[in-house]
Amino acid sequence: MSDAMEQFTIKKLLPIKLGEYDISFTNSSLCMLLTCVIVIAIFSFCLRKRCLIPTAAQCVPESIYEFIHNMVIDNMGRDGMKYFSFIFTLFLFVVTGNMLGLFPYSFTFTSHIAAVGTLSLIGLALNIYAGIKHKKWGYLRTFFPKDVPWLMAPLIIPIEIISLLSKPFSLTIRLAANMTVGHIMLKTIAGFIVALGILGGEFPFIFAGCIIAFEIFIGILQAYIYTILSCIYLGDALHSH
Repeated sequence: MSDAMEQFTIKKLLPIKLGEYDISFTNSSLCMLLTCVIVIAIFSFCLRKRCLIPTAAQCVPESIYEFIHNMVIDNMGRDGMKYFSFIFTLFLFVVTGNMLGLFPYSFTFTSHIAAVGTLSLIGLALNIYAGIKHKKWGYLRTFFPKDVPWLMAPLIIPIEIISLLSKPFSLTIRLAANMTVGHIMLKTIAGFIVALGILGGEFPFIFAGCIIAFEIFIGILQAYIYTILSCIYLGDALHSH
């Protein structure tokens, strides 16, 4: 059985140097690009013939659209529809990346802190932008609520700043850790299928199938959790007092 951690190794496919910076095209970059291509291809195929009464293929993107639409309305209100495109793209990118990582010889970029952390930092920047745009400089009250005594400022302000900065950190660690652990478990158990096959019967393959089905469920669930928490954090920036 090969090393279970080998699947998380970033490999350079096209070495590129920009001064002292290494911006090589890697297997992680390739899978991110494939994720975008897959999403565009699926939506293009399903929406190639748009009808008033949707076909089975058309129901797929429409169902996803309605799902994300309801998520945004429930957690951000009507004001949040300005940021619907970001939330919609975020969910599709993460869930497709999670699913793509289940294929042999693929790479799960959502298991790497650098990739997920970049998405989370973009979300943080959008939160700050949305808060300032919606509340102007009143957004700074987020770090020091109105009714709190000024003597508490040295304690409250650092706590609120740490709380804000911890949001992308928690999002990143939750998604990356779950995808890493799940794939390690899948790789380890799959490595024993040949040994278990000595016992005869179909049990090893059924067991592996159950693990794969569970990992698909986890991938979709983690994408949902990541997206809905991003919605909640953005909603807080818009509506918190």
